[in-house]
Amino acid sequence: MRSGGFVSVSRPALTSIVLILSLYCFHVLALKSQLLTRHGGVTDLNAQDTVINYETWYFDQKIDHFGFLEDGTFKQRYLVNNEHWDQKGGPILFYTGNEGDITWFCNNTGFMWDVAEELGAMLVFAEHRYYGESLPFGQDSYSDAKHLNYLTSEQALADFSVLIRELKRTVLGAQKSPVIAIGGSYGGMLSAWLRMKYPNVVVGALAASAPIWQFPDMVPCGDFYKIVTQDFARSGLNCDVNIRRSWKAIDNITATDDGLQWLSGEFSLCSPLKKTDLDGFKAWLQETWVNLAMVDYPYEANFLQPLPRWPIQVVCKHLGFDPSVVSDYQLLGGISEAARVYYNYTGNCPCLNTSSTATGNLGFIGWYYQACTEMVMPLCTDGVQDMFEPQDWNFQAFSDECHSLFGVRPRPDWADTVYGGLDIASHSNIIFSNGGLDPWSSGGVTRNISDSLVAIVIPDGAHHLDLRYNNEYDPHTVLSARVLEVKYFKLWITQARKLQIPG
Repeated sequence: MRSGGFVSVSRPALTSIVLILSLYCFHVLALKSQLLTRHGGVTDLNAQDTVINYETWYFDQKIDHFGFLEDGTFKQRYLVNNEHWDQKGGPILFYTGNEGDITWFCNNTGFMWDVAEELGAMLVFAEHRYYGESLPFGQDSYSDAKHLNYLTSEQALADFSVLIRELKRTVLGAQKSPVIAIGGSYGGMLSAWLRMKYPNVVVGALAASAPIWQFPDMVPCGDFYKIVTQDFARSGLNCDVNIRRSWKAIDNITATDDGLQWLSGEFSLCSPLKKTDLDGFKAWLQETWVNLAMVDYPYEANFLQPLPRWPIQVVCKHLGFDPSVVSDYQLLGGISEAARVYYNYTGNCPCLNTSSTATGNLGFIGWYYQACTEMVMPLCTDGVQDMFEPQDWNFQAFSDECHSLFGVRPRPDWADTVYGGLDIASHSNIIFSNGGLDPWSSGGVTRNISDSLVAIVIPDGAHHLDLRYNNEYDPHTVLSARVLEVKYFKLWITQARKLQIPG
C-alpha cells in the first residue's frame, strides 16, 4: 500500500490501484562475504535538522524461497545503525520495508531513532524486493510478468525472516537479541504479518496505519473516502461541499474548447488539457485530496510533498465559498489555489504536472503489480456520504485493467486465505496504531482483540504520525501513543528474555 503516493492508471481503476494506502555504523568481522557494506547518512528536514548516520549493507537473498527450480539470488539492501545498541543482547528494531526506496522510509521513521537509546537498540531498515536497489533481476526486474512473478508479500516476508536470522547468527552479540518488527502503511501490514507468520523470528510488531482488513468483504468499500471527506469537512466551512460541487463545474467549463484552455491556464498545467484528459484530470485532483488527508500533519513536512502544518486547513481557506452563489469559474479558481498548496507550497514549481502526485521515491509500477495480484483493496464512492463522484467497486473491470497492464488476474481472496482475514485472535504481541484523520484507518484494526493484540487510536493523527520524529507541534495523543508503544516493546523484550534457553 502506498504509505504515501498514488498514481492513477485509468479513472475506473483508480480507487482500486492506489494505495498510498513506508541506519547505523557497525563493523563486524564475523559477517560473511555475502554481506556487503558502504557508509551513508541523511538529514531529515522534518526532524529539525537531525542528522542520522547509518551503514548500507547487501545480503544475498534467494529469488524464490518457496520453489526449487529458480535458484538465483539478488542483493537485498538494508541499513544499520548500532550507535546505541547494547551488544550484550540488546534488542533489534527491524523496519519492514515498503514499496519504495528504503533510505526514504529510514529518513521518515524518526520514532525508531528517538527510542533507540532508551531501548539500547540496533536499528535495521530492510528494503523490500523489487524496490529501490533490491532488484531480483536487475534492469530486467520489471520487463515482463515472468520477471515480476516473485514480487509478493510472502516472498518479502521470507526475505525479512532470512535476513534477521542471518544477522542474529553472524553479528557478535546479537544471538539472543529480541527482534521487534516495525512498519507503516504497507510496511505496517508486513510487520504484523511477519509476527503472524514467523513468531519464532520476531517477538512482537508495531503495525502503524496498516489496513490489513482493506480487502474484499472485510470492511465497506466506501469508508475510506468518507474519512477523507470528514477531514475536509472539519477543516473549513463548506470545504467538502465545494469540492463535491467542483466535479460538475469541471464538466460545465470544459464543455467548450475555450473552457478547456481556461482551465489549463488557471491550474498552470504543464500540458494543456484535451477532452480525452478529463477523467485523468479528475483522478489527479481526487488523489490530491486523498494524499492531503494522509499527510495532514500538525507541522511542516515533506513526506509526499513539501507542505505547511495542518495543510488541509490551509487548503480549505481557498474553498470557503457560499455554494449557493459561487460561479463555476470562481469555484475552480479556488480549487486551483487549493491544489497549489499541495503541489507548489514552496513556490518553486513553474507548472503543475497531472501525471505525478507524490515523491519519486515510491515504486508505482511495482505497487500496481502487487495490487493486481494479491493486494486487492476495494474502494468506492457514492457522492453523498463523500465529496467525490459516484464510482462503484467493479472487480471485473479492475481485473481486466490488470490483465491489460501485466497479463495477470488478481486473486481477491488470497490475502484472506494466507493471512487470516478478520480471524487473527490466535496471534499475539502486535500493536495496531491508527490515526483518526487517516483514511487507511478504514481498513485498520481499531479495537483491542486480546490482551496482546492491541489497538491504539490517535484521534488527531494522520498516516502513521506515531512513526515520525517527536515534534514540538505533536498533539498529546500521539505523544501518549509513542509512550505506550515503548511500554509494550519493553514488555515483549522482558518476556522474550525470560523464555530464552540458557547457554
